[in-house]
Amino acid sequence: MPVQSGQANYLVTEKVIKRFDETTAVDEVSLSIAQGEIFALLGSSGCGKSTLLRMLAGFETPTSGRIMLGGQDVANFPPYQRPINMMFQSYALFPHLDIWENVAFGLKREGMPKDQIKQRVGEMLDLVQLGAYAKRKPHQLSGGQQQRVALARSLAKRPKLLLLDEPLGALDKKLREQTQFELVNIIEQVGVTCVMVTHDQEEAMTMANRIAVMSKGRVLQVGSPEEIYEYPSNRFVADFIGQVNMFEGRLTVDEPDRCAASTGIGDIHVGHGISGTLNMPVAVAVRPEKIEISKDKPSVSYNLFTGTVKEIAYFGSYNTYIVLTESGQKVKVTCANTDRQEQSSITWEDKVFFWWNDTAAVVLRD
Repeated sequence: MPVQSGQANYLVTEKVIKRFDETTAVDEVSLSIAQGEIFALLGSSGCGKSTLLRMLAGFETPTSGRIMLGGQDVANFPPYQRPINMMFQSYALFPHLDIWENVAFGLKREGMPKDQIKQRVGEMLDLVQLGAYAKRKPHQLSGGQQQRVALARSLAKRPKLLLLDEPLGALDKKLREQTQFELVNIIEQVGVTCVMVTHDQEEAMTMANRIAVMSKGRVLQVGSPEEIYEYPSNRFVADFIGQVNMFEGRLTVDEPDRCAASTGIGDIHVGHGISGTLNMPVAVAVRPEKIEISKDKPSVSYNLFTGTVKEIAYFGSYNTYIVLTESGQKVKVTCANTDRQEQSSITWEDKVFFWWNDTAAVVLRD
């Protein structure tokens, strides 16, 4: 999705570190986020993403480093002095207040005139399409509706920065998928800059303009969803985002437009160079959906291998095959089911060929 035009370095973290006693939760994180961008911090539990979000919100103070918002260092500002609002996974709605009062709560605390509060709350409820539910209590709404109320309340004060902590984590899978697009549309309508924390890679890929993949307190790669998925910079990112086959080996050819590696399943040819050193250890990463499979030998001259089908799983829109090679490595292959009546002729214990184009793989050094 395109980033709305705005200041390029609107939110900047400069070598931010957060230590808890002897533990470094956030380790020299430097990020630059554009105005109007939806930016995701993605990683598994304990990677430091929530601690970083809490520092942006002001709930934690950095051990060192700067947090710049619109050119101003806010690292030592308390939460109430920051033009920032945070929406929690639990939504934190007041159960004794109706929806209208929940959205109006922060505006009343600020002392906004009653007529302005009425107008602003009406605008926010219309924005999230809940105007008809204004007098209901939170328990009378679905999980998705409660999530939109929490978003309306977060946006009512017109923050410069919106922080989302696992925004859809409390919803079931189907509702979460539906709500992802609704949430993005609302945020883009308002034009607010947004940083979200999630451990769900699909959520990050669907909602964010750019993603920072974190592990052990550090940012390993920043890029668009396509860049992160198609061009991972290291083994961790390749393995964390989506599914991947990793073939360990050594570099045997390295030219500007191509390279090759000797691996346990054979020689693999890749359509890009890495400017490495011959015989250095590398990993070749290939996504399962980029691999072709057949019982008949194809007319290809390289990246062609053989194995035995050990597992088959049907997922509706695609089939997954686990192929065991002669070297003992298991290779995952996924094939789209494009025909409702399609019945694959491949079954358990079949001897098969599998192959991929030289542009399908990425060579990783780290």
